[in-house]
Amino acid sequence: MSDAQPVEKASIIVMSGDMDKVMGAFIIANGAAAFDMQVSMFFTFWGLKAIQKGNLTGKGFMGRMLGLMNRGGIDRLGPSKFNFGGMGRWMFKKMMKKRKVTPLPEMLKQAQELGVKLTACEMSMNVMEIKKEDLIDGVQIGGVASFIADASESKFTLFI
Repeated sequence: MSDAQPVEKASIIVMSGDMDKVMGAFIIANGAAAFDMQVSMFFTFWGLKAIQKGNLTGKGFMGRMLGLMNRGGIDRLGPSKFNFGGMGRWMFKKMMKKRKVTPLPEMLKQAQELGVKLTACEMSMNVMEIKKEDLIDGVQIGGVASFIADASESKFTLFI
């Protein structure tokens, strides 16, 4: 008989592309990973912005318009309230730096270093005309079945 404890898992769906919500998702993911949990994050619809490189996306007219209006890149994310056309993002970044809060790009890097599994929703990518090349390195592409497989074994699942 083995004394080894089963690996605990956590799953997080990131549907929002808002800075504060994505930040919360990465704080929880990194915290769980630091406690030796296997963490998977599933990015869908607006959440894909957090794992995009920031280049313009889309091939067709509507896809290009969406890519222009909803340009990705973790450093481009604005807060869910008080964005003021980008001024809110600048203010929050300044306030966070002053209080030595880890910036989002660094949280993303920490998550990758801790082995957090980052998965982009294939259906959302197709709808929004986002290609694999538009995503940062280390992101895998999967469907809802891959997320359900992870979530079904998880101690907790969050929808952000």
